[in-house]
Amino acid sequence: MSTGPDRVTSSCDHGGADPRRWKALTVCLVAGFMTLLDVSIVNVALPSIRTGLDAPQSALQWVVSGYALTFGLVLVPAGRFGDMHGRRDAFVFGVVLFTVASAAAGIAQNPTLLVVARLVQGVAGGVINPQVSGLIQQLFRGAERGRAFGMLGTVIGVSTAIGPLLGGMLINLGGDTDGWRLVFYVNVPIGILAVVLAYRYIRPPVSGARPRENMDPVGVLLLATGVVLVLLPLVEGQEWEASAKWPTLLAGLAVLAAFTAWERRYGRYHQPVVDLSLFRRRSYALGALLGALYFAGFTAIFFILTLYLQNGLGYSALEAGLATTPFAAGSAVTALFGGRIVTRLGRPLVVAGLVLVAVSLAVTALAVELVPGTHVAWATAVPLLLAGLGSGLVISPNQTLTLSEVPVPRAGAAGGVLQTGQRIGAAVGIAAIGSVFFSEVASSHGDYATAFRHSLLVTIAFVLVALVVAVTDVITSRRTTRP
Repeated sequence: MSTGPDRVTSSCDHGGADPRRWKALTVCLVAGFMTLLDVSIVNVALPSIRTGLDAPQSALQWVVSGYALTFGLVLVPAGRFGDMHGRRDAFVFGVVLFTVASAAAGIAQNPTLLVVARLVQGVAGGVINPQVSGLIQQLFRGAERGRAFGMLGTVIGVSTAIGPLLGGMLINLGGDTDGWRLVFYVNVPIGILAVVLAYRYIRPPVSGARPRENMDPVGVLLLATGVVLVLLPLVEGQEWEASAKWPTLLAGLAVLAAFTAWERRYGRYHQPVVDLSLFRRRSYALGALLGALYFAGFTAIFFILTLYLQNGLGYSALEAGLATTPFAAGSAVTALFGGRIVTRLGRPLVVAGLVLVAVSLAVTALAVELVPGTHVAWATAVPLLLAGLGSGLVISPNQTLTLSEVPVPRAGAAGGVLQTGQRIGAAVGIAAIGSVFFSEVASSHGDYATAFRHSLLVTIAFVLVALVVAVTDVITSRRTTRP
C-alpha cells in the first residue's frame, strides 16, 4: 500500500474515517450503474428506434457505437482532472451532463439529434466512472476497500447483464413506437437525485492539499487521437471495409506508441496524464491486461445471445432480456462475496472465477446444440447462472488487486486507464466475436444456433487467455515472496 500522498488526500485513515463514506459510495454506484446500463440497454431498443424515427442502419450503429467511442475517449483525462481538481465536482459535472443528454435523447425527433445526444452521453459517462474508482481508493482502506470494489463489481456485472431485460420491460411498457424514449427518460430522475445526494454526502477536496499541476495537453491530445483511431474501426466493424479499417487501426497504434514516448519524456520533468511507472507494478500491469481480455469475452456474451434469441428464434425484447438474468443474478451474488474475501485470497480467487466462467460457457454451447429451438433460454439458464457466479469472482476482485498499490493521488487517472483498457477490450471482443457470428449466419444461410455456438468458442478463448495471465501473476507472486 502507498504512503505519503495518501495521508494528504484521504479522510479515512485509522481514526479519521469519513462517517458518510458508505452513503457516498451508494451515490457513486447509482450513477455508475446508470452510465454502464446505457452500454447494453439500448441494444434491445434498436428495433423500436428504427420504427419510431424511421432511422437508417447507419444511425442505429452510431447510437450504439458512438456512446462506446466517446465513453472510452475521455476516461483517462477525466480521471486525471478529478485527481487534480477534486473528484466530487468532476463527478457532479458528469452526472449533470449525462442527465441533460438523456433528456435530449428522449425528446429527439430525428436520428441525427439522437446520435448527438448519445455522443454527449458517452462523454458524460466517461467523466463519471473514473471518479467512482478514485473515490473508492480515497475513502476506503484494507478490507473495506475490497468490500467497496465488490459492490462496484456487482454494479458492473449486473448493469451489463440486466440492461436487455430493463430495456425490454420499458419498451413493452411504452410501445414499439415510443418505448425507446423511456430507456433514456428513466435516467433523468436518477441523475437529479444523484446530484443532490452527491453534494450532501461526498466531501469536497481539501483546499491546498495538492499542488497545481499541468494537464499535459500534448499527452491528452495524443491519447485521445490514438484511442479514437483504435476504437473507431472496432466499433464500426460491421460497416467499414477492411481496406479502411486496418490502416486506421494501425495509425491508432502508431499514435499510441508516440503517446508512450511522449509520456516517458514528459514524465522526467512533470506529472504526465498517464504515469507509466504504474505499469512497473506487476499487480497493475497484469490486472489491466487481464481486465481488457476478460471484458473482450464478457461483454460480447450478451451481444451474441440477444442476436440469437431475437433474430434467430423470434424472442421479444423482454423475453431476450429475461434470458440474460441468470448471469446477472449469479454475478451480483459473488461480486459482493468476492470483494469481501479478495484481500485474503488474492489472485487465486480470480483464477477460480475464470475457470468457472470458461467451463460454464462451454456447457452453454453444449446446451444450445442439444436443446435447439425456442426452449434454448431454459436450457442455458443454469450454465449462464454458473458463468455469472464465476464472473462475480473476476471483475471486482481483479479491480481491487489491480488498484491496490496505486497511490491515492493518482487513483482517478489509474482507474481511467484501467477502464479504457476494458472499453477497448469490449470493442475488440464485440468486433471479433460479432464478425464470427455474422459470417456463420451468412455462410450457413441463417443457422443462428451454429453461429452462436461458434462465436461462443471465441468468447471462451478470450477468457482462457485471461486465465493464463491470472495464473502467470499467481506463479510470479509466489516466486517473488518465496524466501
